[in-house]
Amino acid sequence: MTGDRLWLPYSQMQTAPSPLLATRTEGVRIYLKDGRCLIDGTASWWTACHGYNHPHIRDTVSRQLETMPHVMLGGLVHDPVITLTERLTKLLPGPLNRVFYSESGSVSVEIGMKMALQYWINQGVSGRTRFLSFRDAYHGDTFAAMSVCDPEDGMHRLFSGALADQVIVDLPRTPDEAAALGRTLDRHAGQLAAVIVEPLVQAAAGMKFHAPHVLATVAVLARRHDLLLILDEIATGFGRTGTMFACKQAGVTPDIVTLSKALTGGTIPLAATVATDAVYETFLSDSPEHALMHGPTYCGNPLGCAAANASLDLFETEPRLVQVSAIEAQLRHELADCAGMPGVADVRVMGAIGVVELKGRPDLGRLRERFVEEGVWVRPFGNVVYLMPALVIEPDDLSVLTAAVRRVVGAR
Repeated sequence: MTGDRLWLPYSQMQTAPSPLLATRTEGVRIYLKDGRCLIDGTASWWTACHGYNHPHIRDTVSRQLETMPHVMLGGLVHDPVITLTERLTKLLPGPLNRVFYSESGSVSVEIGMKMALQYWINQGVSGRTRFLSFRDAYHGDTFAAMSVCDPEDGMHRLFSGALADQVIVDLPRTPDEAAALGRTLDRHAGQLAAVIVEPLVQAAAGMKFHAPHVLATVAVLARRHDLLLILDEIATGFGRTGTMFACKQAGVTPDIVTLSKALTGGTIPLAATVATDAVYETFLSDSPEHALMHGPTYCGNPLGCAAANASLDLFETEPRLVQVSAIEAQLRHELADCAGMPGVADVRVMGAIGVVELKGRPDLGRLRERFVEEGVWVRPFGNVVYLMPALVIEPDDLSVLTAAVRRVVGAR
């Protein structure tokens, strides 16, 4: 069996090399069938924040599997989802008290957008059917989520004619850009349901960073124009940027926040869309039409919720944010030499994210092969080589990753 009938994600199947066959994982390591072992620099698309096979998460999920792997949330609830909901709402800032579950980050964004649209509809306000988002944004691969991604440099350009027409502008990094955003909102506010933004890190569209004051500016302008604010914390949530949620660094509380990826510690698909009480209350009515008519089959599934509760246990009992601070310092030190290399445009670090931006478009296939040859799992995309390892990675293992980046980038 070769797996040659698989249709792989983000791959041109005619030219893609054969994928590597993984047989097991442990800690920060991926073991291959051919006997090789790779140190993972991406935490499996940023999910495995506690490393692979953490015994507490594994044992919790095993116990849940024995008693009730799944039950529908339609008319039924269960202890894991009740417990997780209480814990998430206590962790999140302000009145983010209403949690709706799904199975993936893209769908959590779709639900957030749907909530924002219906928030206005339920109040009898018509015409607010568009969203404002930002260049270099990535919010997912489903249709509504694609419409608020970068329309020119993002990965969904082919669908431009089929996607909803949104208002997409530059992030206001300077006073002039903030003024321009204000003028755009003056023109379009009556058409807009919400502003959506990735706080501090625009991840999958190029690992672009912005300062907390930029996010604060977006929040102020959204409030000034009576718009809902949706924060996509799918990549940044659960400690990745140095705080449990990135929005805390800007002192911003959104109306809606989307969570996924590290929510279950990289164990089982689960996502959450969390709204404030004020948003939720517009859905309360004697009319069935005012209800949120959405219900993923596996939303709030017991296995996923058990894994998420176990992951939150680890954030409470193990020093994850201290570890992130140490990773940040090490990344700054050990990636610094890349800044002077030919072909390097920028080196930047935030929390447990290290980025080397290259000039031009590299041969991604060759770069990925070189990293495997170095004994590491690093997956450059676009023009960036990045590290987003598990938050539990030991300094020696992190040094293996950074040394591989220096060698591979330096040899281009």
